[in-house]
Amino acid sequence: MIQLKSIEELRLMRESAQLVSKTLGEIAKIIQPGVTTLELNNLGHEFIKDHGGEPAFLGMYGFPKSLCISPNAEVVHGIPNNKPLQEGDILSVDCGVYMNGFYGDHAYSFEVGEVAPETKKLLQITKESLYKGIEQCVRGKRVGDISHAIQTYCEAHGYGVVRELVGHGLGKKMHEDPQVPNYGRKGSGKVLKDGIALAIEPMINLGTHEVVFHDDGWTVTSKDNSPSAHFEHDVAIIQGKPVLLSTFKYIYEALGIVSDEEAPFTFDF
Repeated sequence: MIQLKSIEELRLMRESAQLVSKTLGEIAKIIQPGVTTLELNNLGHEFIKDHGGEPAFLGMYGFPKSLCISPNAEVVHGIPNNKPLQEGDILSVDCGVYMNGFYGDHAYSFEVGEVAPETKKLLQITKESLYKGIEQCVRGKRVGDISHAIQTYCEAHGYGVVRELVGHGLGKKMHEDPQVPNYGRKGSGKVLKDGIALAIEPMINLGTHEVVFHDDGWTVTSKDNSPSAHFEHDVAIIQGKPVLLSTFKYIYEALGIVSDEEAPFTFDF
């Protein structure tokens, strides 16, 4: 059952999402060859705690760390460890915060040093597909419209759209209804209404869409070991239109990136 949120609840959710955004911005400052994913995890954990939140992933379903950090062929749910990052790696950092009774949950895929052109393009197209999905978050449309927009955009570039892992509703629980697949038919699924809050998260592989679930119970990789990209935003529908609760602006400030991609989805409420 979809839990629609009031404006007051969405404001609280925005605070949680913004703390995730700021945490990812702090992590962006130190991503470079030689840094370990465990160091990134520890930085994120302390930053969240120091700013009044709780690391949402720590202990959730038994997950052992505070961030999911997934390099290269790892799609999602990578467990931070002591292996140093290398030049040319890519790195999905997925962060969750619990604060004020609500969850924030979003992700960004980073470049480590100089990345191969084909991998750089994968990151670009995957992030663009996220916004294609967000554009469909309009009152009266359906979840399948989001899914279809992401799938068609990514498959037009020859990429594999992961089926087994999906976006989701968000609120007082980390995972609420509805599920938001990154593939699907236009006009299918639940109707979108004002007050719905979604975590939309394309997970896209350079090669096959097939994935492998590893024996640690968490790590998921592309079946052909091709690079995988993952971007995620928290989005609400307010006055019939999509409004971002999360932002990449803190990441962009850290990396010196200028972008107006979020402008169409920014609304002061």
